[in-house]
Amino acid sequence: MKCFAAMGLALVLLGWSACDSSAPVGSAAPSHAADPIPAPTIDNDQSFTATGPIVVENQLDVEAQREGVVAAIHAEPGTPVEKGQLLAMLDDRQISADVAAAAAKVRSIEANLKNWQAETKVLQADRSRAEKLYEAQVIPKEEMEHVQYKEEADEYEVQREAESLNNAREVEKSLELERDKTRIVAPFSGIVARRYVRVGQKVAIGDRLFWVTALGPLQVKFTLPERFVAEIKKGERVSVVSADISGAPNHPAKVIDVSPVVDPSSGTIEILAEIEGAAADLRPGMLASIRIDPKQ
Repeated sequence: MKCFAAMGLALVLLGWSACDSSAPVGSAAPSHAADPIPAPTIDNDQSFTATGPIVVENQLDVEAQREGVVAAIHAEPGTPVEKGQLLAMLDDRQISADVAAAAAKVRSIEANLKNWQAETKVLQADRSRAEKLYEAQVIPKEEMEHVQYKEEADEYEVQREAESLNNAREVEKSLELERDKTRIVAPFSGIVARRYVRVGQKVAIGDRLFWVTALGPLQVKFTLPERFVAEIKKGERVSVVSADISGAPNHPAKVIDVSPVVDPSSGTIEILAEIEGAAADLRPGMLASIRIDPKQ
C-alpha cells in the first residue's frame, strides 16, 4: 500500500511539472491579432454586359396602296430582292383600260389644238391683209374689224384647247400612278421575310402584303444604367455576340446613337450600335449580348 501511494504521488508531481513547462511556450507564441491581413484581390475586368435585339434600319410591312384582287405572286419568304423588284401584281385590267382611254383623249385634244393653231395662222394672214386693204381704203372698217375679231376668237380657242390638253395629260398621269399601285415592289434591297396574301385574295388600302427586311447594316439596340451617361459616347467601341449560340464569335461594333434623355421609369439610357464587318452568324431579330469594356 505504501508503494502504491508513493507511485500516485510521483504521477501527480509529474503532471504538475508538465503543465508548468507548457505555459511559457503558450505565452511566447504570437497572438492572432498580430497576423498580417492578406490584401484583397482586385478584379481588373470591370466590363459591363447588356442584352438587346439585333435590328436593321430598313424593315417594314409592304402595304396595299389601292384596293384590288391579287392576280400574281412573284416572291416567297426567303427570296432575296432588289429595290424596285416586283413582288406581286393586282388585277390591273380596269385601270389599264382607263389609262388607254385617257391617252386617247390626250391625242384627240392634241389634234384639235394643232387644228386651231393652223386656223389661227390663216386668220392672222387674213387680218394682216384686211388691215392693209383698210389702210388703202379698199374695204370698210367694219369688214376689217370682223376679220380681227375672228382671228382673236381663234386665239382664245387655241388657249382653251391648250388648257384642255394640260388637264387631259394630268388625268392620264394620275391614272398611270394608280396603275403603278397595282405593281407591288420591294421598297429596298433585302429579303422577303413573310407573305400575308394569296392569289385571288381581295385587298383594301392599307392591308399588309409582304414583310421585307434588309440584311444589313446590322445594328444592336440596348439600354444601360444612367451612370453610363457621362461614359459612353458616339464612336465608342463595344463587343457583340449572340446570346443564344454557344461559342459564337465576338463582333466589333461602334456606338452610333445615344439617347439624349434618361427613361425615368427604368433609370436607363437607350444605345444604338452598328456592327462592323461581316457577321454571318447574326440575323435581324436575334438577341445579342453587348460587352462594354472599361476605359483604360
